[in-house]
Amino acid sequence: MTSAPKAEFAFAPQPTVFVVNVIHAHPGKQEEAFRIIQDVVHYVAERKEGFLWSNLSKSTDGKTVVNIEAIRDENNVDEFFADPAFVEKFKMLDAVADSEFHIYKVNDLVLPRPLNG
Repeated sequence: MTSAPKAEFAFAPQPTVFVVNVIHAHPGKQEEAFRIIQDVVHYVAERKEGFLWSNLSKSTDGKTVVNIEAIRDENNVDEFFADPAFVEKFKMLDAVADSEFHIYKVNDLVLPRPLNG
């Protein structure tokens, strides 16, 4: 039996790479933009080994959707875009939003100081 992967935080930063995709929804299209990127992320999660986890969020003002996605290596982005089905799903965002993404590597992990009790 295969166990499900477990998302957890580590005390020290790992060499994780993040894709941060900011999606600026056209007026009244935030829910549709969210559903499209959700479908894209679930597609990747089910098929690509470089995928670690994703956090999908909608802004409270109804204007943006953000996908913060952890991947093993920045080359995974090229792998994702080499998949024609992924590209077709991702392109669906163009009808409801403008989007941009950037790739980040963890350089510093800031944690709260322990409270003196």
